[in-house]
Amino acid sequence: MLQKSDQFYSDLKVNRMPLPELFTRTELFYEVPEDWQVIITDIRNSTAAVLGGLHETVNLVATGSIVTVLNIVFKANLTVPFFFGGDGATFIVPPSILNQCRGALSLYRQNTLENFELDLRTGTVPVAEIRAQGERLRISKFSSSGMFTIPVVLGNGLSYAEKLIKGEDYHPGEVESVNEELDLSGMQCRWDKIPPPENTYEIVTLLAISAKGADQAKAFQKVMRQIDRIYGTPEKRQPISLPKLKLTTTFNKFGAEQRISTGHVNLLRTAEMWLKAVFGYFYFKTEGGKKYLRSMIEMADTLVIDGKINTVISGTEAQRLQLQEALTGLETEGEIIYGLYVSRESVMSCYVRNMEDDHIHFVDGSEGGYTKAAGLMKLKLRP
Repeated sequence: MLQKSDQFYSDLKVNRMPLPELFTRTELFYEVPEDWQVIITDIRNSTAAVLGGLHETVNLVATGSIVTVLNIVFKANLTVPFFFGGDGATFIVPPSILNQCRGALSLYRQNTLENFELDLRTGTVPVAEIRAQGERLRISKFSSSGMFTIPVVLGNGLSYAEKLIKGEDYHPGEVESVNEELDLSGMQCRWDKIPPPENTYEIVTLLAISAKGADQAKAFQKVMRQIDRIYGTPEKRQPISLPKLKLTTTFNKFGAEQRISTGHVNLLRTAEMWLKAVFGYFYFKTEGGKKYLRSMIEMADTLVIDGKINTVISGTEAQRLQLQEALTGLETEGEIIYGLYVSRESVMSCYVRNMEDDHIHFVDGSEGGYTKAAGLMKLKLRP
C-alpha cells in the first residue's frame, strides 16, 4: 500500500544546467524523508575476486542486484534513486516496498552464493537513523541530456550507511519471505568489452570524495570543472561509441546471465540467446536498431554522484596526466581524496524493459575499474 512520502523522488523537478552550477544551488537539494530506507548491496572480498579475474562476474552480480530491486519498483509504479558501484549498488526506497526488496535480495544473495561463490552482502539503514547520527542526506535530480536523469546526493549519509553495513557488528536481522521467485526480467549483458572511441584514447575510472573538513559541494564543483576543462563536454568524454560496440556471442556469457537469473543453464535458452545476438547484428543496422543504439549511448550510466563522484571517461594519456595533476593539487590543498584507474576498455551491462525509452546501461572500466580505483583511494584514507 502506497504511503504519503512514496512519491517524494518521483515528484522532484529535473534540473537542466551545468553540473558544477547545480552544486552551488543548495536550495535545489532536498532532505530525503525520514521514513525511507537506504539499501546497500556489496560483494564481500570483491577486490580479491577482481584480482582473480572475476571482474566481469562481479559487475554482473552488482547489475543483477539493481535489476532485482528495479523490477519491484516498476511494479509499484514508483521511481527511486539508485547508484551502481561496480561491485554493488545503493538504493533509497520508501517503506511500502522495503520488505519486498529485502526478500528479493535475500533470494538473489542465495543464488549468487550457490552459482558464483560470491557473497553479496545486503543491509538496510533507516534515513531517520542516518540523520540521528548527524549525517546529511540531500538529493537532487540532474540531467545533461533530453532522456537520461540521475540522482545527485550531497552529504555523507550513504557513506555512513555503507560503513555500518560493512562493519563486523552489523546484523541484517530476519528477512520476511515475501518473494517466491526472483524476477530479473530485462537484465541483459550482451556486449563485448568496448574499446574507447579513438584508438589513441584510454578509459579512466575515477572516484573522488571531499576531504574531512572541506566543503563537499565546492570540492565536487572544482573536480567537475577540471574534468570539463580538460576533457570537454560529457559527449566528448563518453567512453561508449557506436563504431566500437560489438555483440558478444560467447556461450559462457549467456550461461552466466542465466545462472544469475534462474540458478541454472538451459541449453535451449542459451541457443535462443545466441540466435538473438546474431539477429541483433542485423537489427542494429536497421533504422530502429540505430535509434536504439544512439539512445543507449545517451542512457549509459557513466556518472554516479552518491556523496562521492564516480565516473568513467575516455580521452588521451595527456588529458589524464593533466587531470591527475589538477586532482593531486586539490588533494594537497585538503579539498578531496581520489582514486583513479586506467584501462584499455570499458564493460557494460544493461537493464532493458523496452527498446524504445525504458533502458539503462551500467558502465565500468574493464578489469574492475571502480573496485581498483576504490582500493587506491582506501590506501590514502588509512591512518
